[in-house]
This record gives sequence, C-alpha cells and structure tokens, in this order.
Amino acid sequence: MAQQNIQFSQYVFNGLSVNPAYAGYKEDLYLNATYRHQWAGFPGAPKTGSVSIDGVTPASGNKVGLGLQMMFDKLGPQEALSFYASYSYRIPLDAENTRRLCIGIGGGVSQYSVDGTMLQYTDNDDVAIPTGKQSTWVPDARFGIYYYTSRFYAGVSVMDLFSLYSDATRYSWKGNNYATIRKTQHMYLTTGAMFTLNENLQLKPSILIKEDFKGPTNVDLNAFLLIGERLWVGGSYRTGVNLWKKTALQRDLEEQNAASAMVEFFATPKLRIGYAYDLNVNKLAGYQGGSHEISLGILFPSKKFSLQNPRYF
Repeated sequence: MAQQNIQFSQYVFNGLSVNPAYAGYKEDLYLNATYRHQWAGFPGAPKTGSVSIDGVTPASGNKVGLGLQMMFDKLGPQEALSFYASYSYRIPLDAENTRRLCIGIGGGVSQYSVDGTMLQYTDNDDVAIPTGKQSTWVPDARFGIYYYTSRFYAGVSVMDLFSLYSDATRYSWKGNNYATIRKTQHMYLTTGAMFTLNENLQLKPSILIKEDFKGPTNVDLNAFLLIGERLWVGGSYRTGVNLWKKTALQRDLEEQNAASAMVEFFATPKLRIGYAYDLNVNKLAGYQGGSHEISLGILFPSKKFSLQNPRYF
C-alpha cells in the first residue's frame, strides 16, 4: 500500500509511460523498450520492463495517435503484468505543425499475482497464506492532456481511474481474504523546454510531479545537454515533498530519495540507445548497489520522413 506506480528514469524519452495523450508525438512509428533493475543486490528488489509502440494514422491527417504498451513488474512475491491501448486526438494549432494540443485516453487490463512459495512463514500451518501462486485480472483506464511546441511541452494525466470503484485486487484463499498491490489513483504533471546554448549544444530542463494523494508527493528535477544532435547527457534528482500538507504522514519522513545519471546516444537517426544509473541518497544507500536501466528506441519512418521538425520530447 506504500509503493508508487511503476517508475522509469528514462520516461523523459518516452512520455507514453506517464501520459496516453503522448501517443503519436513522434508521428512516425516508434518502438521503445526499457528494462529496469532497481536496488541491485537487495533481496526481492523490483525488476520492471516495458515495451511500447505508437504512431499516427495518416488517413486522419496526423490528428489521431495510437499506442500499445506492455509492462511487467516483479517485487518480491508480487507481480504485475499490464497491457494498455492509447488513443490521442492531436489538435493542430499552427500551419507549420509545430504546436498541438493532444487529448488522450487509455484502457487496458492488469494481472496482479502473489507467489505464496516465496514467503517465509512464522506459522507454516497458517491457512490464510496461499501455498501457490494466485492471480486476478483487473481493468483499468487513464486520461491525459499533452501540449507541445518545437521547444516546450506540458502535460497532465490521471492513471488507475478504475481503482476508484473497484477493489478487485483483493484475493480469497481457503475462506480467508488478504490484499496485495492495492491500487490508487495517480496524477502526473510534467513540463520541460529546450534552450539553444550554441551551434552544437542545447539544454533541456524538465520536471515531473507524481501524486497519489496519500503518500509524499514525488518530484523529479531533470536537466540534459544535447550535443551535436547525437548525444544526450544529463541527470535527475528525485525527492519527496509534503506538497499538500497531508496530515496522515509521519513528520520525520526523509525527503531525499535518489539521483540519476543518464546518457542517450543516437547510433543512427532511427536508433536510440540509453542507460541510466540511479544512486539512492537516503538510508537505503548502504544496503544495495544502485539501480540500472537500459532502453532502446527504434523509429520506423514513413516515406515523408524528415528532420525539419525534430522531436526533442
């Protein structure tokens, strides 16, 4: 009941993971894969992966973006497997196709499971604990708005909408009920911009605010340099703040969380390779070896492919 949703450090290069309205942003078909091993060396540490593909429908005049996404997350005895489809209606705001307002919806299902064989029992005869793997499927929906120009973007999205009305993650075993991966709504607010420093160097600062209205508000502060249109180098600092003055939170909660170093390299104009290393800066730092995340992005351009309006976000 304490964990935020699945998180990736390299979401800054694939906004579909936090906003369905991002679908079709690059216009050409784009395939992205990410794998994250969090808290390396820590028993039961999270291992998370995602594969997504999105693009626009030419028949709509690039006004409709579609996306598909598959995610898995394993945390100790708990596992989650999700499939989502996203639809984005992209409203052009200028004739040069550099500004659009996108409104997106997404829908899908998630399979939540718990593996009782991975648990260590105080009482081996406790009938309330499953002896095998139990799972259930839960529907979900999400909604988002995304605005961008050639040098600026801003978006807001709400995930896990169906958790307002459903407690389908509650399991029953031998007449005893227990719960795992209790979902709650999450809101994401993100914005960023590009600034030209010189002919071969550009700066992209951005921020992501993650809110579940229960735990501390998470804030990611990011800054990247784009060198020669080929290499992204930068980092991120993640922290928690009591933004809404939640009265139920402990007063001594530590706000420090993690710092990330990232590099993204365009091996070709169509192939992007990325790596991120997260280092915890809280009390967990001495118990694990940091977090590793790799990503791969492949662009499948149409016959009209050009770099006149590069997609920086």
